Amino acid sequence: MNTSDIKILLVDDEPDILEIVGYNLKSEGYQVFTANNGAEAVKTAKKVNPHLILLDIMMPEMDGIEACEKIRNIKSLENVIISFLTARGEDYSQVAGFDAGADDYITKPVKPKVLVSKVKSLLRRLKTEEKADTTTKIGDIIINRDEYVVFKGDVKISLPRKEFELFSLLTSKPGKVFKREVILDSVWGNEVVVGGRTIDVHIRKLREKIGDDYFKTVKGVGYKFVLEELDN
Repeated sequence: MNTSDIKILLVDDEPDILEIVGYNLKSEGYQVFTANNGAEAVKTAKKVNPHLILLDIMMPEMDGIEACEKIRNIKSLENVIISFLTARGEDYSQVAGFDAGADDYITKPVKPKVLVSKVKSLLRRLKTEEKADTTTKIGDIIINRDEYVVFKGDVKISLPRKEFELFSLLTSKPGKVFKREVILDSVWGNEVVVGGRTIDVHIRKLREKIGDDYFKTVKGVGYKFVLEELDN
């Protein structure tokens, strides 16, 4: 995919941010669309179907958390990459953002060159998806990487991007313990700073959707995926 084909939606209620960040992204050749509140972001996302959304949290009319949740519930936008771009760096804010379905979290202020580098890192996932195998079967679980969907028997389970990537990592080697630092590096990348509870939040949501018995905590180390029959 050419850079000129990639659409980025930038959402912030500060005109200076829209102008400066938008300028730097356009200079890289991306198509840039803007919105100044959450409600407008949802409307614009439906219209342009962006590849990436950079979303502020504190905004009038509808904040970024609510906007992210609404976007994730739109079928055509299930797999859009969403990164919060906000001055709020508290851990609880990050957890709320990931709970809402965000993929990453960039804290303002951020230098334009650093932001562009992070955007490029996020967009590399588009190329990875194009090369990935379409499906993997483990026991009665089928993982469809094209649609970011998991089938457990006849039940279809839709997962946000980060939950899916974490699930794909754990299921790549059932029974293997993945250390927390390996999970963070593999799923979130070493350029993105996330809170310590990020992995735990995503594991909790996977347990709720797929089943608690599949995910084992190795205290002080990390997590592993175990097929139910291996426990018997």
